[in-house]
Amino acid sequence: MSESLRVGLVGYGSAGRGIHARLLREVGARVTHVVSRNPERSAQARADWAGVVVEPDVDGLLTHAAELDVVVIASPTGEHVAHVRAALRAGLPVVVDKPLAPSTAEARELAVEAEGSGGRLTVFQNRRWDPEQLTLLGLLHEGRLGRVHRFERRWERWRPVPQQRWKENDTRAGGLLLDLGAHLVDSAVQLFGPVESVYAELRALTTPAEDDVFLAVRHAAPDGGPGVLSHLQAGALVGAPGPRTRVLGDTGAYLVTSFEGEPTPFASLDERHTHDDAHPRGVLGAAPRVTDDEHEGWLVHGADRVPVPRAPGGHADYYRAVTTWVLDGGPVPVDPWDAVRTAGVLDAARVSALEGRLVEVDPTAAG
Repeated sequence: MSESLRVGLVGYGSAGRGIHARLLREVGARVTHVVSRNPERSAQARADWAGVVVEPDVDGLLTHAAELDVVVIASPTGEHVAHVRAALRAGLPVVVDKPLAPSTAEARELAVEAEGSGGRLTVFQNRRWDPEQLTLLGLLHEGRLGRVHRFERRWERWRPVPQQRWKENDTRAGGLLLDLGAHLVDSAVQLFGPVESVYAELRALTTPAEDDVFLAVRHAAPDGGPGVLSHLQAGALVGAPGPRTRVLGDTGAYLVTSFEGEPTPFASLDERHTHDDAHPRGVLGAAPRVTDDEHEGWLVHGADRVPVPRAPGGHADYYRAVTTWVLDGGPVPVDPWDAVRTAGVLDAARVSALEGRLVEVDPTAAG
């Protein structure tokens, strides 16, 4: 059985504390060292983790390399390259939050360096462990949608007053294309395979970095037929968020109406209705209503809809995989070359939006 993972955590803000530290605690890991210059966050780290050592920079953290099993990089994206490189050169395995780097060239450099140091790098693509992703993968594996021709996923919010953070204000390493686009593209590729072309529309409506993102991504078909077309959207100024996921196949469709408590006019679809002769199963407006907390989405055929049970899983499973990788020599949870290929799609999206054209992507290339 694996022992407790000793973690050095770079950054203790919304990602470092709010996501990584929470998941690490859930799997029984110990955050023993934290990098933060912020007095309030440093105090939070000391309150959260008994005996934690807080250092002002990564160089200070790495003087404790012998006391660490892994370094988790949760710093701003623009600092990823320097921080990952320093940790790799200190001989430590590294988990880096997505995206791996602001550009394909930088992401490739890190992947190459990691290969030269024994493959000690993985990327926090935690959405691969989402119940919504696992449920859809199960449906596709069972063939319940037939041949899929379109996949839609939205990450939309109503946030008319933007937050004042680097993600909103850094025009090179911030913005929703890199932040949420990295998740959206990775999820689509996991479901439907490599990307061969992308068309994108990117706008900055309320922030210096883009906060309105649309990608039309075509996947390479393994049998030479028409590939799946993925429509991927992220927006912060969306007063009526659309359904989270819609997948169209030749024998049915799959619909996920809401996402992580974000308000949406489609929430009423997640009320399961009892039925009688006057109110057939699946017809909206039937009474009485019962909230169904065990389904992830709906298998839909026109007016008919059947709840799909939620697949087991969660983001903590990513760090269970990290523990096995670091301490037991298990497989890398996320291959960094996957992140390089995702960066290639995001870079192509920038070219597409700038030039107003479809951009081809080599589905076999790593950047």
